[in-house]
Amino acid sequence: MHTRPTTRPTVIRGAHVVTMDAGRAEYRSGHVVVEGNRIVAVGDGEPVGYDDARIVDGTGCLLTPGLVNTHHHLYQWITRGLAVDHTLFEWLTTLYPIWGGIDADMVHVAATGGLAHLLKTGCTTSTDHHYVVPRDGGDVFGAEIAAAAEVGIRFHPCRGSMDLGASAGGLPPDHIVEDLDAILTGSQDAVRQWHDPSFDSMLRVALAPCSPFSVTGELLKQSAVLARDLGVRMHTHLAETLDEQDFCMEKFGCKPVEYMESLGWTGPDVWYAHAVHLDDRDIGVLAASGTGAAHCPTSNARLGAGIARAADLYAAGVPLGLGVDGAASNESCCMLEEAHHAALFARARSGPRAMTVRQSLALATIGGARVLGRENEIGSLEVGKLADMALWRLDTLAHSGIADPVAALVLGSQPPLDLLLVNGREVVRDDRVLTVDTEVVARGVAGAHDRLVAKAG
Repeated sequence: MHTRPTTRPTVIRGAHVVTMDAGRAEYRSGHVVVEGNRIVAVGDGEPVGYDDARIVDGTGCLLTPGLVNTHHHLYQWITRGLAVDHTLFEWLTTLYPIWGGIDADMVHVAATGGLAHLLKTGCTTSTDHHYVVPRDGGDVFGAEIAAAAEVGIRFHPCRGSMDLGASAGGLPPDHIVEDLDAILTGSQDAVRQWHDPSFDSMLRVALAPCSPFSVTGELLKQSAVLARDLGVRMHTHLAETLDEQDFCMEKFGCKPVEYMESLGWTGPDVWYAHAVHLDDRDIGVLAASGTGAAHCPTSNARLGAGIARAADLYAAGVPLGLGVDGAASNESCCMLEEAHHAALFARARSGPRAMTVRQSLALATIGGARVLGRENEIGSLEVGKLADMALWRLDTLAHSGIADPVAALVLGSQPPLDLLLVNGREVVRDDRVLTVDTEVVARGVAGAHDRLVAKAG
């Protein structure tokens, strides 16, 4: 079922094109031309000189850059629908014993399901934060990387870790944490084996100790040194709940951002997941240091964590993207829904002008690319960039007649996805994933869920 970039140029024409370039150019009836995995032309009207090209008629459609997911936990795809009315800490303590039974086969199934679903929501690049590494679970990190290659998505897996078990005052049970040396060795091996820094890379690795309440300060410090020695990015959860803030004040005598500052965890190579509970000083630190944030509005609402100050972060110039977060705290895992909620929640918190529909779409595209350090490669439709793009059909009953196509996309229900290209490769056509059989994957997910829950007793 695998497809390859066409050998002929592909011309998408007649669509409303939202480029997300620096000038935020849009074309009411525009075109984009793709050769191989690169964009070679973008503009208004019909392109000239492509008589031999494959033509895609975009009439009635909106063409956007592919969406970029900056935070996820794919292994959780097989534990959705559990602990649905819990706080974050209650949710974690309920699910950790279940997650402790995962193995590489289960992770492969979960990642295949989660990533295939992301394609259908217009996502062309996804991160994943995998921090549960059971001692007898096999190569769980390699399993999700294999799944991403099969699905055909651009992938930024984060080699996560936990070394602070319950017996030492942390939240996770002791049997799913690793010791410091094993984490550092595993992290270094993952980067050396998998990380590809090239311009058109489909696979880049980051290092990602889990959170202040599941890792030691020594792990955070040494991971930062190692990541910078290896030239990779750094990721962790931060300031998600008030419980976490209380934990940091009690254990470290300071708030979460101050704690991370003291350990070398700020800078343009760092991004935090959530960043909900920040004060003005915290936002200033992120802005001044270039530290990014993954805004996860749906998950934050699902767990009652709060509403992040996304409009203030955006206004301050903080690199800000969107994330679906773990599937067990966001059963829909829809990137377009995150853009929808980002706009609505910003307005609910800060007023009707807090975030425009185009700003929320920017968070889902060029904003996410900036968080991942790839704004020169993906996130906008510009000549020379990689051909990651989504063609949305807006002439069906749900969207026809909405005057502004960007408002239709962001504020309306998700429209059919006419075409999705990743690196020039067609991976979704007519709202159907082409790279894997989703019915087979769905059956595999159901079976893996049953096995994992039964294993936990």
